Amino acid sequence: MRMKDIFKRMNFCPLGSGALAGTTYPLDRSYTAALMGFEGPTLNSMDSVADRDYVIEFLSALSTIMMHLSRFSEEVIIWNSNEYRFVEIDDAYSTGSSIMPQKKNPDIAELVRGKTGRVYGALVSILTTMKGIPLAYNKDMQEDKELTFDAIDTVKGCLALFNGMIKTMKFNKDVMARSAMKGFTNATDAADYLVNKGVPFRDAHGIIGQLVLYCIDAGKSIEELSLDELKQISPIFEADVYAAISLKTCVEKRLTIGAPGQAAMKAVIERNRKYLEEDWRSFEKAEIPSVK
Repeated sequence: MRMKDIFKRMNFCPLGSGALAGTTYPLDRSYTAALMGFEGPTLNSMDSVADRDYVIEFLSALSTIMMHLSRFSEEVIIWNSNEYRFVEIDDAYSTGSSIMPQKKNPDIAELVRGKTGRVYGALVSILTTMKGIPLAYNKDMQEDKELTFDAIDTVKGCLALFNGMIKTMKFNKDVMARSAMKGFTNATDAADYLVNKGVPFRDAHGIIGQLVLYCIDAGKSIEELSLDELKQISPIFEADVYAAISLKTCVEKRLTIGAPGQAAMKAVIERNRKYLEEDWRSFEKAEIPSVK
């Protein structure tokens, strides 16, 4: 969406702007722009020659893409660590440690995270180049080519490798489930349980705080406590609390659009699938203009 938006706003043709003030020749700029697939001609010849907004916006979008890939990579690196063990990266996208034979290094995730700085550098470089030069064209602007092409190649490579890494990654769901239990993911749901039993939320908040402290001291999760233990904290707890705070219940009852409930997520996935299919069909139908 971000790339399509940039293309729509920046796809205007500078041909005919001349060095800075247009041309005296009878050139039909709208016609030449149409022949080459542009939305139309640029409307100010000096601005056409003097700016590099199209490069800056494009590199900004690439930087945003890399920022998201880098954050996702950081998650993968953490999840892959021995302390978490949430995921197992395929051997094709990792290497063994040079010193620890049991260790599998998340190479692609680390490289993508590192390459993000390279793309950021391209954006900062062109911004720095443009910040102090007068109108209109200056030779400084030729610096936009190398860094832009390098950023394009970097992002394309990172996307391809990241996609392959995710496709082949194995998720240790049982380990993730145990971690969610020990991390008191369902503490808010336990508070909601008390609220639904008539306890004011402020009081429920305090009760669950005590409950979590008890669990930490006992080395247990909330659902591992017996009903007697729960009642020691609050007599409001009954046997139905276990169904109310199960991890499955906690997820499934969050059904608003964007929430993690299965029905909500399936609806969003379907919407995204249709969007991608329509986008691909429009790409296949697109004709590359040619001058005859």
